[in-house]
Amino acid sequence: MTLKNWYIVLIAWLSVQFSSAQSTKGLTGIRDTSYTLRSAYEGTLKTHPNAKMVSGIISKNIKVKKGIVYATVGSRLLVLDAVYPNKPTTKQRPVVVIIHGGGWRTGNKNQHDALAQHLANLGYVCFLPEYRLSTEALFPAAVHDLKAAIRWVRANANVYQIDTNKVATLGFSAGGQLSALLGASANVPYLEGTIGNLHHSSKINAVIDIDGILAFIHPESGEGDDSKRTSAATYWFGYGKDENPKLWEQGSALTYAGKNTPPTLFLNSSVARMHAGREDYMAKLAPFDIYTEVHEFPNSPHGFCLFEPWFTPTVQYVDAFLKKVL
Repeated sequence: MTLKNWYIVLIAWLSVQFSSAQSTKGLTGIRDTSYTLRSAYEGTLKTHPNAKMVSGIISKNIKVKKGIVYATVGSRLLVLDAVYPNKPTTKQRPVVVIIHGGGWRTGNKNQHDALAQHLANLGYVCFLPEYRLSTEALFPAAVHDLKAAIRWVRANANVYQIDTNKVATLGFSAGGQLSALLGASANVPYLEGTIGNLHHSSKINAVIDIDGILAFIHPESGEGDDSKRTSAATYWFGYGKDENPKLWEQGSALTYAGKNTPPTLFLNSSVARMHAGREDYMAKLAPFDIYTEVHEFPNSPHGFCLFEPWFTPTVQYVDAFLKKVL
């Protein structure tokens, strides 16, 4: 990590210690699962009546394991699902860790079952981890959880015939933000956490960010407006952005983007605020010749990747990108 990034981490830590108390009003101790594939579909139909639900793949070529414990925090078991090719192979396979969205506060890993099945059918080993939402724990708990999930994947490489040098994260919305943050923040101690297979690496080899912001405090960002109700990011950080802006920067992938950031694919809707900071992020990678790719879907809703007619090209873009960079 560069000296500049170490300085950012130190300042952010100090700001937490000496700022006003972190708000816990959003902590209920209960996972909020109100954002579901069905609720997203019903919302999408209001503006895009031609949207269609996506069918999963029922095939003997795909194997699914549900509810695998990848880490433990106190009495809280963190679980993931594995979706992978069932056919034996002598070749190690690339990995896609798929991170669900829901504003860091709601959602469920089952949101991307169909995507995992379609990618597994193309030869990828897919994992869908849950992570602690902001009703359970504040930032950076979700990041700690997901880095533990990445380490678990590497620790179990032999079980799933995984190539540990070909580990990609893919996320949608808040999951996209987390996917990019995981990729950009390799070896940042504050974000590593202390749970799960610490002798393995949490390094990411490729990032796929589907409509996830790159910077919270940015002219393009819509996060942090608490005038009518508490914003999703305010719940997650436990501070408004004006109360502790350094912490908000610490949770932004743009803060850490640089020479060690992996190749990144951006798939975006026509909702501009959902890719806040993207151009700045790409500009920071350009001097190091790190590959980036962008595809925007015209006149598409935020949840485009979950439904047709956008789902199939999403899978195609993901597959082509991973074949190129891994």
